[in-house]
Amino acid sequence: MFELTPDEWTAIALSLRIAIVATFVSLPFGLAAAWVLARKDFWGKALLDGIIHLPLVLPPVVTGYLLLIWFGRRGPIGSFLEQTTGIVFSFRWTGAVLACGVMGFPLLVRAIRLSFEAIDKRLQDAASTLGANGFWVFLTVTLPLALPGVIAGMVLCFAKALGEFGATITFVSNIPGETRTISAAIYTLTQVPGGDAAAMRLVVVAIVLALAALVVSEYFARRAGMRYHGE
Repeated sequence: MFELTPDEWTAIALSLRIAIVATFVSLPFGLAAAWVLARKDFWGKALLDGIIHLPLVLPPVVTGYLLLIWFGRRGPIGSFLEQTTGIVFSFRWTGAVLACGVMGFPLLVRAIRLSFEAIDKRLQDAASTLGANGFWVFLTVTLPLALPGVIAGMVLCFAKALGEFGATITFVSNIPGETRTISAAIYTLTQVPGGDAAAMRLVVVAIVLALAALVVSEYFARRAGMRYHGE
């Protein structure tokens, strides 16, 4: 019988919480990065694009280790934030949010950037000639037209954050109730005699959640295509 234990429900709830927070925290930065890459030409643009997409090609353990070096309690950024704001990342769920956000950020930026690039610049120029400033044009013209792509990018970021393991376990370890996500829980159960059944239950849950996220992303991608191409 497919019945989840309280510990398994805790891992699922924590994974959803981390993925949702990571996605929404990443969104403003993703919008800014996507707009710069889509609309601006400057020296070093290719380098910036490469840095943003670096987490996709680096081993996740490397990303997690770099986060530990920079955002750990003894890291330059981590120690500064702890002393000034009280925010602690290492071995906390907030650190899992940071790791998941970093890993999902390239997918978020890429989807939004493609949406921005598909928008006819003449629509923005027309709004500008009517007296709207750049920020107002972005809010009233660019963002609404790119909304399906923005939502698709958010869903992809959420799906990536939901399944993240390497960077998270390297940066914040595998603490029950604090940083033990679905992926970490599955890994733990595979190391325990008799844990295969529980691991399989969580695998099924992870597949269902990831598949649902991909279906939603594909739906909004199609909506974006219909909007841009009039299909």
